[in-house]
Amino acid sequence: MSGPLRLLPGEGGSLPALPRQRKGPRARPSWAADPIDELAERLMEPVSAAVHPYEVAALLESDGLTGDQIGTRYGRPGLFALAADLYARVPRHYPEPPPAADPWRPDHLRCAVRGLVFALPGLAYVLGSGLLGGEGAVTALVAAGLVAWAWNQALSHRAYLRLGTAGAAAAGRTLRLGAPAGALTASLAGLVLAGPGDAGAFAAGQSCYLGAATALLVLGRERTLLVALLPVAGGAVATLWWQPPAAAAVVPLLATVVLAILAAAHGVRAALRSGPPAGGAAPGLLVSLPYGLFGLAAGVLAMLTGVTDPYAVVVLTLSMGFAEWLLYRYRGLAVAALRASTAPRDFRLRAARALALCLGAYAALLAAGALLTGTGPAPLLGLGAVLWTALLLQAFGVAWPPAAVCLVAAAAEAAAPAAGLPTGLAQPLCRTVAALVLLYLAGRILGRPTAHR
Repeated sequence: MSGPLRLLPGEGGSLPALPRQRKGPRARPSWAADPIDELAERLMEPVSAAVHPYEVAALLESDGLTGDQIGTRYGRPGLFALAADLYARVPRHYPEPPPAADPWRPDHLRCAVRGLVFALPGLAYVLGSGLLGGEGAVTALVAAGLVAWAWNQALSHRAYLRLGTAGAAAAGRTLRLGAPAGALTASLAGLVLAGPGDAGAFAAGQSCYLGAATALLVLGRERTLLVALLPVAGGAVATLWWQPPAAAAVVPLLATVVLAILAAAHGVRAALRSGPPAGGAAPGLLVSLPYGLFGLAAGVLAMLTGVTDPYAVVVLTLSMGFAEWLLYRYRGLAVAALRASTAPRDFRLRAARALALCLGAYAALLAAGALLTGTGPAPLLGLGAVLWTALLLQAFGVAWPPAAVCLVAAAAEAAAPAAGLPTGLAQPLCRTVAALVLLYLAGRILGRPTAHR
Protein backbone atom coordinates (compact mmCIF):
# COMPACT_ATOMS: atom_id res chain seq x y z
CA MET A 1 0.00 0.00 0.00
CA SER A 2 1.32 3.33 -0.96
CA GLY A 3 1.68 6.03 1.65
CA PRO A 4 -0.35 9.26 1.87
CA LEU A 5 0.25 12.01 -0.71
CA ARG A 6 2.55 14.63 0.72
CA LEU A 7 1.88 18.24 -0.19
CA LEU A 8 4.51 20.88 -0.52
CA PRO A 9 4.48 23.55 2.13
CA GLY A 10 2.12 26.42 1.41
CA GLU A 11 -0.03 24.51 -1.06
CA GLY A 12 -2.75 23.61 1.36
CA GLY A 13 -4.86 20.70 0.40
CA SER A 14 -4.97 21.34 -3.33
CA LEU A 15 -3.33 19.07 -5.90
CA PRO A 16 -0.20 20.29 -7.75
CA ALA A 17 -0.96 22.11 -11.01
CA LEU A 18 -0.02 20.29 -14.22
CA PRO A 19 2.16 22.21 -16.68
CA ARG A 20 0.25 23.72 -19.64
CA GLN A 21 1.04 22.57 -23.18
CA ARG A 22 2.75 25.23 -25.34
CA LYS A 23 1.08 25.92 -28.65
CA GLY A 24 4.32 27.03 -30.36
CA PRO A 25 7.76 25.44 -30.53
CA ARG A 26 9.92 25.42 -27.44
CA ALA A 27 12.19 28.42 -27.08
CA ARG A 28 15.85 27.77 -27.62
CA PRO A 29 18.01 28.34 -24.50
CA SER A 30 20.26 31.35 -24.80
CA TRP A 31 23.35 29.24 -24.39
CA ALA A 32 22.55 26.89 -27.29
CA ALA A 33 23.91 27.39 -30.84
CA ASP A 34 21.39 28.72 -33.37
CA PRO A 35 20.65 25.87 -35.80
CA ILE A 36 19.53 28.41 -38.44
CA ASP A 37 23.07 29.84 -38.47
CA GLU A 38 24.40 26.35 -39.03
CA LEU A 39 21.91 25.86 -41.86
CA ALA A 40 22.85 29.23 -43.37
CA GLU A 41 26.53 28.29 -43.27
CA ARG A 42 25.84 24.95 -44.95
CA LEU A 43 23.70 26.50 -47.71
CA MET A 44 25.68 29.74 -47.99
CA GLU A 45 26.47 29.54 -51.72
CA PRO A 46 23.01 28.72 -53.15
CA VAL A 47 21.21 31.04 -50.71
CA SER A 48 23.53 33.97 -51.46
CA ALA A 49 22.73 33.64 -55.18
CA ALA A 50 18.94 33.68 -54.62
CA VAL A 51 17.01 36.74 -55.77
CA HIS A 52 13.85 36.05 -53.68
CA PRO A 53 12.98 34.08 -50.52
CA TYR A 54 10.82 31.78 -52.63
CA GLU A 55 13.99 30.44 -54.25
CA VAL A 56 15.31 29.62 -50.78
CA ALA A 57 12.01 27.89 -49.94
CA ALA A 58 12.34 25.70 -53.03
CA LEU A 59 15.92 24.91 -52.05
CA LEU A 60 14.87 23.87 -48.53
CA GLU A 61 12.04 21.75 -49.88
CA SER A 62 14.41 19.99 -52.27
CA ASP A 63 16.74 19.43 -49.28
CA GLY A 64 14.01 17.26 -47.68
CA LEU A 65 12.95 19.46 -44.74
CA THR A 66 9.48 18.73 -43.38
CA GLY A 67 7.12 20.95 -41.44
CA ASP A 68 7.79 19.06 -38.19
CA GLN A 69 11.56 19.42 -38.62
CA ILE A 70 11.22 23.15 -39.30
CA GLY A 71 9.17 23.62 -36.13
CA THR A 72 11.15 21.42 -33.78
CA ARG A 73 14.68 21.93 -35.04
CA TYR A 74 14.61 25.53 -36.27
CA GLY A 75 11.76 27.03 -34.24
CA ARG A 76 9.93 28.53 -37.20
CA PRO A 77 6.22 28.11 -37.96
CA GLY A 78 6.66 27.04 -41.57
CA LEU A 79 8.81 26.66 -44.68
CA PHE A 80 8.39 30.22 -45.95
CA ALA A 81 9.19 31.76 -42.57
CA LEU A 82 12.45 29.79 -42.41
CA ALA A 83 13.25 30.73 -46.02
CA ALA A 84 12.68 34.43 -45.30
CA ASP A 85 14.95 34.21 -42.26
CA LEU A 86 17.72 32.54 -44.26
CA TYR A 87 17.35 35.07 -47.08
CA ALA A 88 17.72 37.94 -44.59
CA ARG A 89 20.73 36.44 -42.82
CA VAL A 90 22.84 35.57 -45.86
CA PRO A 91 24.21 38.56 -47.81
CA ARG A 92 23.62 38.60 -51.54
CA HIS A 93 26.53 37.46 -53.66
CA TYR A 94 25.69 36.76 -57.28
CA PRO A 95 28.36 34.75 -59.12
CA GLU A 96 29.98 36.34 -62.13
CA PRO A 97 28.93 34.78 -65.43
CA PRO A 98 31.64 32.83 -67.22
CA PRO A 99 33.67 34.96 -69.63
CA ALA A 100 32.04 34.98 -73.05
CA ALA A 101 34.01 34.39 -76.20
CA ASP A 102 35.11 37.46 -78.13
CA PRO A 103 32.90 37.57 -81.25
CA TRP A 104 35.43 39.86 -82.95
CA ARG A 105 38.57 37.89 -82.16
CA PRO A 106 40.84 38.52 -85.16
CA ASP A 107 42.15 35.69 -87.25
CA HIS A 108 45.87 36.39 -87.06
CA LEU A 109 46.84 34.25 -90.04
CA ARG A 110 44.09 35.68 -92.22
CA CYS A 111 45.10 39.26 -91.39
CA ALA A 112 48.74 38.43 -92.16
CA VAL A 113 47.79 36.92 -95.53
CA ARG A 114 45.61 39.91 -96.37
CA GLY A 115 48.51 42.18 -95.45
CA LEU A 116 50.69 40.33 -97.93
CA VAL A 117 48.15 40.51 -100.75
CA PHE A 118 47.84 44.25 -100.12
CA ALA A 119 51.60 44.74 -100.24
CA LEU A 120 52.86 42.35 -102.93
CA PRO A 121 51.11 44.02 -105.92
CA GLY A 122 53.46 46.98 -105.46
CA LEU A 123 56.28 44.73 -106.71
CA ALA A 124 54.66 44.78 -110.14
CA TYR A 125 55.77 48.38 -110.57
CA VAL A 126 59.34 47.39 -109.70
CA LEU A 127 59.27 44.53 -112.18
CA GLY A 128 57.53 46.50 -114.93
CA SER A 129 59.43 49.76 -114.59
CA GLY A 130 60.92 49.26 -118.03
CA LEU A 131 57.43 49.33 -119.53
CA LEU A 132 56.59 52.72 -118.04
CA GLY A 133 58.25 55.60 -119.80
CA GLY A 134 57.31 59.26 -119.64
CA GLU A 135 54.85 61.26 -117.60
CA GLY A 136 51.93 60.16 -119.76
CA ALA A 137 52.36 56.55 -118.65
CA VAL A 138 52.40 57.52 -114.97
CA THR A 139 49.33 59.71 -115.43
CA ALA A 140 47.49 56.88 -117.15
CA LEU A 141 48.35 54.45 -114.38
CA VAL A 142 47.26 56.91 -111.70
CA ALA A 143 43.98 57.65 -113.46
CA ALA A 144 43.21 53.98 -114.00
CA GLY A 145 44.14 53.24 -110.40
CA LEU A 146 41.86 55.96 -109.01
CA VAL A 147 38.92 54.75 -111.08
CA ALA A 148 39.57 51.16 -109.99
CA TRP A 149 39.90 52.11 -106.29
CA ALA A 150 36.66 54.04 -106.29
CA TRP A 151 34.74 51.40 -108.23
CA ASN A 152 36.06 48.44 -106.26
CA GLN A 153 35.42 50.05 -102.88
CA ALA A 154 31.77 50.54 -103.82
CA LEU A 155 31.61 47.06 -105.39
CA SER A 156 33.10 45.34 -102.35
CA HIS A 157 30.63 47.10 -100.05
CA ARG A 158 27.70 46.04 -102.19
CA ALA A 159 28.98 42.47 -102.48
CA TYR A 160 29.57 42.20 -98.72
CA LEU A 161 26.08 43.60 -98.14
CA ARG A 162 24.54 41.00 -100.43
CA LEU A 163 26.68 38.28 -98.87
CA GLY A 164 25.38 39.09 -95.40
CA THR A 165 21.73 39.54 -96.30
CA ALA A 166 21.09 37.19 -99.21
CA GLY A 167 23.95 34.68 -99.21
CA ALA A 168 26.94 33.78 -101.35
CA ALA A 169 24.92 33.36 -104.55
CA ALA A 170 23.70 36.97 -104.40
CA ALA A 171 27.24 38.20 -103.72
CA GLY A 172 28.51 36.13 -106.64
CA ARG A 173 25.89 37.66 -108.90
CA THR A 174 27.00 41.15 -107.84
CA LEU A 175 30.68 40.35 -108.46
CA ARG A 176 29.95 38.64 -111.80
CA LEU A 177 28.58 41.89 -113.17
CA GLY A 178 30.49 44.49 -111.17
CA ALA A 179 34.09 43.24 -111.35
CA PRO A 180 34.32 43.06 -115.19
CA ALA A 181 32.50 46.40 -115.53
CA GLY A 182 34.95 48.06 -113.15
CA ALA A 183 37.98 46.54 -114.88
CA LEU A 184 36.69 47.73 -118.26
CA THR A 185 35.99 51.26 -117.02
CA ALA A 186 39.42 51.63 -115.40
CA SER A 187 41.16 50.15 -118.44
CA LEU A 188 39.46 52.64 -120.74
CA ALA A 189 40.56 55.50 -118.50
CA GLY A 190 44.16 54.34 -118.74
CA LEU A 191 44.04 53.69 -122.49
CA VAL A 192 42.56 57.12 -123.19
CA LEU A 193 45.45 58.83 -121.43
CA ALA A 194 48.29 56.50 -122.44
CA GLY A 195 47.11 55.33 -125.84
CA PRO A 196 47.92 51.91 -127.27
CA GLY A 197 51.30 50.65 -126.17
CA ASP A 198 53.14 49.27 -123.18
CA ALA A 199 51.74 51.82 -120.70
CA GLY A 200 48.16 51.29 -121.89
CA ALA A 201 48.57 47.52 -121.64
CA PHE A 202 50.05 47.86 -118.15
CA ALA A 203 47.10 50.02 -117.06
CA ALA A 204 44.66 47.46 -118.45
CA GLY A 205 46.45 44.62 -116.66
CA GLN A 206 46.42 46.64 -113.43
CA SER A 207 42.68 47.25 -113.76
CA CYS A 208 41.89 43.58 -114.48
CA TYR A 209 43.99 42.44 -111.53
CA LEU A 210 42.29 44.88 -109.13
CA GLY A 211 38.84 43.71 -110.22
CA ALA A 212 39.78 40.04 -109.79
CA ALA A 213 41.45 40.72 -106.43
CA THR A 214 38.32 42.48 -105.17
CA ALA A 215 36.19 39.45 -106.00
CA LEU A 216 38.62 37.05 -104.32
CA LEU A 217 38.86 39.15 -101.15
CA VAL A 218 35.09 39.46 -100.82
CA LEU A 219 34.71 35.69 -101.23
CA GLY A 220 37.36 35.04 -98.57
CA ARG A 221 39.93 33.55 -100.96
CA GLU A 222 42.98 35.47 -99.76
CA ARG A 223 45.28 32.46 -99.98
CA THR A 224 44.31 31.85 -103.59
CA LEU A 225 45.13 35.45 -104.39
CA LEU A 226 48.47 35.06 -102.60
CA VAL A 227 49.31 32.12 -104.86
CA ALA A 228 48.39 34.19 -107.92
CA LEU A 229 50.88 36.86 -106.80
CA LEU A 230 53.80 34.45 -106.62
CA PRO A 231 55.00 35.06 -110.24
CA VAL A 232 55.25 38.81 -109.64
CA ALA A 233 56.91 38.30 -106.26
CA GLY A 234 59.43 35.86 -107.73
CA GLY A 235 60.19 38.14 -110.67
CA ALA A 236 60.70 41.14 -108.39
CA VAL A 237 63.08 39.18 -106.16
CA ALA A 238 65.05 38.12 -109.26
CA THR A 239 65.70 41.78 -110.12
CA LEU A 240 68.05 41.93 -107.13
CA TRP A 241 70.56 39.93 -109.19
CA TRP A 242 69.37 40.35 -112.78
CA GLN A 243 67.52 43.14 -114.54
CA PRO A 244 65.25 41.40 -117.07
CA PRO A 245 64.42 43.02 -120.39
CA ALA A 246 60.92 44.39 -120.89
CA ALA A 247 59.82 41.33 -122.87
CA ALA A 248 60.90 39.00 -120.05
CA ALA A 249 59.21 41.13 -117.36
CA VAL A 250 55.88 40.77 -119.15
CA VAL A 251 55.77 37.01 -118.45
CA PRO A 252 55.39 37.10 -114.61
CA LEU A 253 53.17 40.17 -114.82
CA LEU A 254 50.82 38.51 -117.29
CA ALA A 255 50.93 35.25 -115.33
CA THR A 256 49.72 36.97 -112.15
CA VAL A 257 46.90 38.77 -113.96
CA VAL A 258 45.73 35.58 -115.69
CA LEU A 259 45.92 33.51 -112.51
CA ALA A 260 43.96 36.14 -110.57
CA ILE A 261 41.26 36.33 -113.24
CA LEU A 262 40.92 32.53 -113.44
CA ALA A 263 40.78 32.23 -109.64
CA ALA A 264 38.16 34.97 -109.41
CA ALA A 265 36.06 33.35 -112.14
CA HIS A 266 36.22 30.02 -110.30
CA GLY A 267 35.31 31.64 -106.98
CA VAL A 268 32.34 33.48 -108.46
CA ARG A 269 31.14 30.32 -110.18
CA ALA A 270 31.34 28.40 -106.90
CA ALA A 271 29.39 31.15 -105.12
CA LEU A 272 26.67 31.06 -107.76
CA ARG A 273 26.35 27.30 -107.33
CA SER A 274 26.07 27.53 -103.53
CA GLY A 275 22.28 27.76 -103.72
CA PRO A 276 19.51 30.17 -104.62
CA PRO A 277 19.86 33.64 -103.09
CA ALA A 278 17.64 34.52 -100.17
CA GLY A 279 14.56 36.60 -100.81
CA GLY A 280 14.48 40.35 -100.56
CA ALA A 281 15.15 43.17 -102.94
CA ALA A 282 18.70 44.33 -103.49
CA PRO A 283 19.57 47.68 -101.90
CA GLY A 284 19.85 50.73 -104.11
CA LEU A 285 23.12 51.63 -105.76
CA LEU A 286 23.33 54.91 -103.84
CA VAL A 287 23.89 52.97 -100.62
CA SER A 288 27.39 52.08 -101.83
CA LEU A 289 28.17 55.54 -103.27
CA PRO A 290 29.92 56.95 -100.16
CA TYR A 291 32.23 53.93 -100.06
CA GLY A 292 33.24 54.59 -103.66
CA LEU A 293 33.84 58.27 -102.91
CA PHE A 294 35.99 57.29 -99.95
CA GLY A 295 38.01 55.00 -102.20
CA LEU A 296 38.55 57.89 -104.60
CA ALA A 297 39.61 60.24 -101.80
CA ALA A 298 41.95 57.64 -100.29
CA GLY A 299 43.52 57.09 -103.71
CA VAL A 300 44.10 60.82 -104.19
CA LEU A 301 45.68 61.15 -100.75
CA ALA A 302 47.95 58.16 -101.40
CA MET A 303 48.88 59.53 -104.84
CA LEU A 304 49.79 62.92 -103.40
CA THR A 305 51.89 61.17 -100.79
CA GLY A 306 53.69 59.13 -103.43
CA VAL A 307 54.54 62.23 -105.46
CA THR A 308 56.53 63.71 -102.59
CA ASP A 309 57.68 60.54 -100.80
CA PRO A 310 57.22 57.14 -102.48
CA TYR A 311 58.58 55.27 -99.45
CA ALA A 312 55.69 56.58 -97.36
CA VAL A 313 53.27 54.76 -99.67
CA VAL A 314 55.36 51.60 -99.30
CA VAL A 315 55.16 51.81 -95.51
CA LEU A 316 51.43 52.50 -95.64
CA THR A 317 50.82 49.54 -97.95
CA LEU A 318 52.83 47.18 -95.77
CA SER A 319 50.85 48.28 -92.71
CA MET A 320 47.42 47.40 -94.10
CA GLY A 321 47.33 43.90 -92.61
CA PHE A 322 48.04 45.24 -89.12
CA ALA A 323 45.50 48.01 -89.66
CA GLU A 324 42.80 45.44 -90.42
CA TRP A 325 43.81 43.40 -87.36
CA LEU A 326 43.41 46.51 -85.21
CA LEU A 327 39.91 47.11 -86.59
CA TYR A 328 38.89 43.70 -85.30
CA ARG A 329 40.74 44.32 -82.04
CA TYR A 330 38.86 47.54 -81.42
CA ARG A 331 35.51 45.85 -81.91
CA GLY A 332 36.50 43.13 -79.45
CA LEU A 333 37.64 45.69 -76.88
CA ALA A 334 34.41 47.65 -77.35
CA VAL A 335 32.30 44.54 -76.70
CA ALA A 336 34.35 43.81 -73.57
CA ALA A 337 33.84 47.41 -72.43
CA LEU A 338 30.11 47.08 -73.00
CA ARG A 339 29.98 43.97 -70.78
CA ALA A 340 32.06 45.55 -68.03
CA SER A 341 30.33 48.94 -67.89
CA THR A 342 27.43 49.79 -65.60
CA ALA A 343 26.73 53.34 -66.81
CA PRO A 344 26.87 55.16 -70.19
CA ARG A 345 29.66 57.44 -69.01
CA ASP A 346 31.71 54.43 -67.91
CA PHE A 347 31.30 52.85 -71.33
CA ARG A 348 32.28 56.07 -73.14
CA LEU A 349 35.53 56.20 -71.20
CA ARG A 350 36.30 52.56 -71.90
CA ALA A 351 35.47 52.92 -75.61
CA ALA A 352 37.65 56.03 -75.86
CA ARG A 353 40.49 54.15 -74.19
CA ALA A 354 40.15 51.30 -76.69
CA LEU A 355 40.15 53.77 -79.60
CA ALA A 356 43.27 55.52 -78.29
CA LEU A 357 45.02 52.18 -77.74
CA CYS A 358 44.36 50.85 -81.25
CA LEU A 359 45.11 54.09 -83.06
CA GLY A 360 48.25 54.56 -80.95
CA ALA A 361 49.45 51.07 -81.88
CA TYR A 362 48.92 51.79 -85.57
CA ALA A 363 50.71 55.14 -85.30
CA ALA A 364 53.62 53.43 -83.56
CA LEU A 365 53.95 50.95 -86.43
CA LEU A 366 53.89 53.74 -89.01
CA ALA A 367 56.46 55.73 -87.02
CA ALA A 368 58.75 52.69 -86.94
CA GLY A 369 58.34 52.28 -90.69
CA ALA A 370 59.10 55.95 -91.27
CA LEU A 371 62.22 55.64 -89.14
CA LEU A 372 63.45 52.60 -91.07
CA THR A 373 62.85 54.13 -94.51
CA GLY A 374 63.87 57.69 -93.62
CA THR A 375 60.57 59.13 -94.73
CA GLY A 376 58.88 62.14 -93.16
CA PRO A 377 56.73 60.91 -90.26
CA ALA A 378 54.19 63.74 -90.08
CA PRO A 379 52.39 63.25 -93.45
CA LEU A 380 52.51 59.46 -93.08
CA LEU A 381 51.10 59.47 -89.54
CA GLY A 382 48.38 61.93 -90.57
CA LEU A 383 47.36 59.83 -93.57
CA GLY A 384 47.39 56.64 -91.53
CA ALA A 385 45.19 58.17 -88.82
CA VAL A 386 42.72 59.48 -91.42
CA LEU A 387 42.40 56.21 -93.30
CA TRP A 388 42.23 53.96 -90.23
CA THR A 389 39.62 56.07 -88.44
CA ALA A 390 37.55 56.37 -91.60
CA LEU A 391 37.65 52.59 -92.10
CA LEU A 392 36.64 52.10 -88.46
CA LEU A 393 33.57 54.31 -88.91
CA GLN A 394 32.68 52.49 -92.11
CA ALA A 395 32.90 49.18 -90.27
CA PHE A 396 30.05 50.43 -88.06
CA GLY A 397 27.94 51.50 -91.02
CA VAL A 398 28.85 55.20 -90.82
CA ALA A 399 29.65 55.97 -94.46
CA TRP A 400 28.93 59.54 -95.48
CA PRO A 401 30.83 61.49 -92.75
CA PRO A 402 34.21 59.79 -93.35
CA ALA A 403 33.75 60.00 -97.12
CA ALA A 404 33.00 63.73 -96.91
CA VAL A 405 35.93 64.46 -94.58
CA CYS A 406 38.38 62.53 -96.77
CA LEU A 407 37.11 64.17 -99.96
CA VAL A 408 37.52 67.64 -98.46
CA ALA A 409 41.03 66.80 -97.22
CA ALA A 410 42.04 65.40 -100.62
CA ALA A 411 40.61 68.40 -102.49
CA ALA A 412 42.28 70.89 -100.14
CA GLU A 413 45.62 69.13 -100.39
CA ALA A 414 45.43 68.93 -104.20
CA ALA A 415 44.51 72.61 -104.46
CA ALA A 416 47.19 73.79 -102.00
CA PRO A 417 49.97 74.35 -104.62
CA ALA A 418 47.61 76.48 -106.72
CA ALA A 419 46.88 78.58 -103.62
CA GLY A 420 50.56 79.14 -103.01
CA LEU A 421 50.86 76.87 -99.94
CA PRO A 422 53.96 74.68 -99.81
CA THR A 423 53.33 70.93 -99.87
CA GLY A 424 55.36 70.43 -96.71
CA LEU A 425 52.86 72.59 -94.83
CA ALA A 426 49.63 71.67 -96.63
CA GLN A 427 49.95 67.90 -96.27
CA PRO A 428 50.38 67.69 -92.48
CA LEU A 429 47.84 70.49 -91.91
CA CYS A 430 45.05 68.96 -94.03
CA ARG A 431 45.60 65.49 -92.67
CA THR A 432 45.82 66.58 -89.04
CA VAL A 433 42.57 68.52 -89.29
CA ALA A 434 40.85 65.61 -91.06
CA ALA A 435 42.15 63.13 -88.46
CA LEU A 436 40.91 65.29 -85.57
CA VAL A 437 37.47 65.63 -87.14
CA LEU A 438 37.23 61.88 -87.70
CA LEU A 439 38.42 61.13 -84.17
CA TYR A 440 35.77 63.45 -82.78
CA LEU A 441 33.11 61.68 -84.86
CA ALA A 442 34.39 58.27 -83.78
CA GLY A 443 34.35 59.29 -80.12
CA ARG A 444 30.80 60.62 -80.34
CA ILE A 445 29.32 57.82 -82.44
CA LEU A 446 31.19 54.82 -81.09
CA GLY A 447 30.87 56.05 -77.52
CA ARG A 448 27.18 55.10 -77.60
CA PRO A 449 26.40 51.58 -76.40
CA THR A 450 23.77 51.22 -79.14
CA ALA A 451 26.50 51.45 -81.81
CA HIS A 452 27.86 48.07 -80.66
CA ARG A 453 24.64 46.09 -80.56
